[in-house]
Amino acid sequence: MDQSSITPNTSNQQLVINGDNDSATALLHEKQARRRDNLSDVSFIEYMTVGVLCFVNLINYMDRFTLAGVLGDVKKEFAIRDDEAGFLQTVFVIAYMVFAPIFGYMGDRFSRRTIMAFGVALWCITTFIGSFITNFYLFAFFRGLVGIGEASYSTIAPTIISDLFVGNVRSKMLAFFYFAIPVGSGFGYIVGSVAGAAAGNWRWGLRVTPFLGVVAVGLIVWVMQNPERGQAEESRMKPTSYVDDLKALMRNPSFMLSTLAFTCVAFVTGALAWWGPQFIFLGLSMQPNVDITIERVSLVFGALTMASGLVGVPLGAWLGAWLVRRWGRAHAVICGTGLLLSAPALAGALLLTESYFYSPFALMFIGELALNLNWAIVADMSLYVVIPPRRSTAEAFQILISHMFGDAGSPYLVGVISESLKKSLSPLPFEAPSQIVQFKALQYALFVTCFVEVIGGIFFLITAIYIVRDKQKVDRAIAVASKIV
Repeated sequence: MDQSSITPNTSNQQLVINGDNDSATALLHEKQARRRDNLSDVSFIEYMTVGVLCFVNLINYMDRFTLAGVLGDVKKEFAIRDDEAGFLQTVFVIAYMVFAPIFGYMGDRFSRRTIMAFGVALWCITTFIGSFITNFYLFAFFRGLVGIGEASYSTIAPTIISDLFVGNVRSKMLAFFYFAIPVGSGFGYIVGSVAGAAAGNWRWGLRVTPFLGVVAVGLIVWVMQNPERGQAEESRMKPTSYVDDLKALMRNPSFMLSTLAFTCVAFVTGALAWWGPQFIFLGLSMQPNVDITIERVSLVFGALTMASGLVGVPLGAWLGAWLVRRWGRAHAVICGTGLLLSAPALAGALLLTESYFYSPFALMFIGELALNLNWAIVADMSLYVVIPPRRSTAEAFQILISHMFGDAGSPYLVGVISESLKKSLSPLPFEAPSQIVQFKALQYALFVTCFVEVIGGIFFLITAIYIVRDKQKVDRAIAVASKIV
């Protein structure tokens, strides 16, 4: 037993050192027998709490990708290039990842309800104010402020679900929570394009989610349940120091490997979500007898993203719940397989966009569906290999790493590669790039995502080697701590 996994005290350490495994195992089995493994055991207020968290997660991702649905209009109004357009998302994600560890530390020690209400209120206000700003750099600054607000929510919400449920019920509730990510992202494209087209101004797309956010703040304050940390597992473990938390996480191979794998997921989703509609529009508009607008492409892309989430997230959760009872390594293997299946599908979509109308959308749907298999599962893995009083810190650490090396840079990196390729592909370097050059440059830049998916799949498969052992360590640490208390 790794002593850093539990709160240090003499009696705890002595029990572990003496190897009192039989009594700890007996207590663990007794607690597992009391677990609620059916949704019929869940109370109304717990359902309401998960519903509130899911609603906030939905509008969170709506807000995040509304701008991507009107990216062409944004580029025109601010007269910016691909790399500068990608910079808008990078600013948001950098602020998001920098403040995530701060809110993670606070989430393990202070009122989670207060922190979440503050964060949602902050991103509502900054999104609404930002929609009126006409200076590009000031607009980018306010996108960064939105990221700060969202960081406060995203690091804490999964830990509330973790403290309300265990086992199979927890997996199902996390699936419901993460189901809101692809669906919310799809709604973001749709709201951005439809609201902007209806009002004749893309800025109106940014003014929808702030009003929904006001409702969310009220639900967090007056409806959401705020359980004690470790409540569902009957844990009495106390928080350790922040330094000890980080040391323990870095010595946890399952957590670190799944974090690296999820970083690859973040890289791919960030790049595709930002550049996908623009790329498909460029390819389809070059085909003869095809009359299409960026708003329509964003609408279809958003619908596909929603549909892939509607199928992929619950499918991944169901496969995980069904297989993990028979094979403890199933969660990591499903995530790795999903990424390895997604890579060729997305590569095919990138290759066929120039010549076919329906095939790219179909392959994009298959690629996103396979990618969505991992959302709920990887969150569940990250929680059950970490002790309860360390989970907000773990969520924040994973957000920091995955966004720092994932979607913080991928939209900007793809934009930079695209701009560089335009210069080398253009026959005349001082002329504006033609449409075919713009398409080819963005196509080659997006191929990077396929290679990153393969790397992420390999990391998940390596995680499968350690996942059972690390989960058992956490279960036993909770049982030992409960026995001593």
